[in-house]
Amino acid sequence: MSAIYDVTDLSVMIDGKRLVDDLSFAIGPGECVALAGASGSGKSLTSLAPFGLSVGQAGGSARLLGEELVGRDEVALRRLRANHVGFVFQQPLTALTPHMTIGAQLAEAAMQAGAPRPGNDALSAMLERVGLDRPSERLRQYPHQLSGGQRQRALIAMAVAHGPRLLVADEPVSALDAALRHTIMDLLSGLCREQGMAMLLVSHDLAGLERYADHVLLLREGRVEEEGAARQVLSRPSSAYGKALESATLTLETPVPPKPEPGETLLEAEAIRVSFPGPGWRGGRNMAVDGASLSIREGEALALVGGSGSGKSTLARAIARLGPCDAGSVRWRDEILPPRSGMRAADRGRFQPVFQDPVASLDPRWSVADIIAEPLRHLRGNEDRQAVADALAAVELDAGLLDRKASTLSGGQAQRVALARALVAQPELLILDEATSALDVLAAAAILQLLQRLQRERGLSILAVTHDLALARQLAHRIAVMDAGQIVEEGEAEALCSAPTHPVTQQLVDASRISPTRVPA
Repeated sequence: MSAIYDVTDLSVMIDGKRLVDDLSFAIGPGECVALAGASGSGKSLTSLAPFGLSVGQAGGSARLLGEELVGRDEVALRRLRANHVGFVFQQPLTALTPHMTIGAQLAEAAMQAGAPRPGNDALSAMLERVGLDRPSERLRQYPHQLSGGQRQRALIAMAVAHGPRLLVADEPVSALDAALRHTIMDLLSGLCREQGMAMLLVSHDLAGLERYADHVLLLREGRVEEEGAARQVLSRPSSAYGKALESATLTLETPVPPKPEPGETLLEAEAIRVSFPGPGWRGGRNMAVDGASLSIREGEALALVGGSGSGKSTLARAIARLGPCDAGSVRWRDEILPPRSGMRAADRGRFQPVFQDPVASLDPRWSVADIIAEPLRHLRGNEDRQAVADALAAVELDAGLLDRKASTLSGGQAQRVALARALVAQPELLILDEATSALDVLAAAAILQLLQRLQRERGLSILAVTHDLALARQLAHRIAVMDAGQIVEEGEAEALCSAPTHPVTQQLVDASRISPTRVPA
């Protein structure tokens, strides 16, 4: 079987520095080759540079259907991409054009190989094929009106609309819950088998790679540390690096360390309701959070877990007065907090947020020192350099980073800086929105250990929004499961993961425990 994509001795240079060196692999029809490794290992550079989609300069050879990519000009690369390659990127919201409807973007993708514009029935069929409900309605919607899982399905439909021979998927499911991850990866694998596409998959979800990839390369600082059949490499790695990646991967069986004993009630949210306008000029209101209530004690971590679009981030933002709240009350030490417009600096200082995408949440033009000092300027009217340095030390980063720009940080460093920015105001409660979902397993494990240490040493309370039940079990005292805007089950973390009672919770637990058996070809 001849290879669709054949890479030999690939290298990638940026500013005279070789960041990828001597990589070789081939992918045949219906096959999946995966690139795995820690942040900065060169996975995305390897997948994108030969196609002219990164700042790196590719060397060596990368042949697509026999045509050499390395050294080709942009016009030739654009032709090859348009005719033969589909791309699925990590963050579908940023990969989609916000001011264009899903239908317009899907039609544009289908036409890029020179085909005529498909009709709405054909476009609806494309969305239906990737599992999107009400496809004709989705065609009229904009990206922000879809949930994360719906956007990812739409992006996959666009990636395969022109019938590509190669699919390049760069972290396509890292921000999704376990059940949806398997659904999306089953979809991608099924499309590759049906259409005879080759797939180059970049992922830090090692359990998922074992299930879906044929061959895997573990990259470290741009070089192959270990490679071979996916099940062999990922279940029984031979290198110290592979073993470190395996041991850092959390499961529902990973031992849980002791957690600090919670104190008095710190925060109580009662009957929170949040709605948003529906599509169209007569769309009405869509209820995102419908009467949800929760409480958090001093030194306690509560995890909000649920599927994509369940309302967990919307609820957390409403509680923190960072987003809309139609009804309900939030009490802090039995004192009612004002609505978002009435929040004072003293109120804001009690809790601080840490957002999902650490790189996107930091201003790339600012230095690390300016980023960490921002809450002090707004809450206290000063910039205490010592407090900034102390916050950086608390998240175990060197003071030499203070003058660095945010754009020069790795994902793990950026997440630690985001934590330092939240901690500098000395809050009693941290609100974490998917604080590790964008990180590789080594960086995520380090952030988890950091959060556990801060909780022990500072008595921090934590409200953690996450789709990762294994992470929630490690960090949280209690877990609250959301579905369709409501909390459907709540309980002690270990007990809930061991014996879930609600069907939604059972589905999440079952998905988190899915055996990594290879999906049959």
